[in-house]
Amino acid sequence: MAKRISLREFQQDLTKRLAEMSASGRRSALLAVTAGGENWLVDLSDAGEIIAAPSLTEVPLTRNWFRGLANVRGNLFSVVDLAAFCGDPLPPLTNDSRMMLIGAKHGLHTALLVSRALGLRNPDDFEVDESFTDSRPWIGGALRDHQNRLWKQLVVRPLLSDPRFLDAGADLR
Repeated sequence: MAKRISLREFQQDLTKRLAEMSASGRRSALLAVTAGGENWLVDLSDAGEIIAAPSLTEVPLTRNWFRGLANVRGNLFSVVDLAAFCGDPLPPLTNDSRMMLIGAKHGLHTALLVSRALGLRNPDDFEVDESFTDSRPWIGGALRDHQNRLWKQLVVRPLLSDPRFLDAGADLR
């Protein structure tokens, strides 16, 4: 029978292993997600906790990409739909929709809603796409996998400080 461990022990062990990886200079694993029709990679250390999308409470007079508020274990998180924030049509919530609690590491109760979490990816499985350009400071470039699919790199800290991201109020002028 497998040894049973508590969630707290698991999280402490995972935190310890991530710290050891950082100290050893090894490249961090990447979390692969889809938002709308685009593929995204997020450094695992910035992804935060990934949870199934709970019910959301809509907030009136906000932009369409601000999906509302979510109660996560008694804490309210503002929820931004990544696809809609990038200008795509607002995707429907499905059983595959996930929330990444990206702001928790930075002291913010902010979550990104994505269409699907695809799991971890090894950075060595990608090649830099030199032809990709995007002026948004929270996009750290693009990579291509072995099937030549484009993956945009999401950089969390610049996203959390982007003036547009911080202004969820609807423009009523």
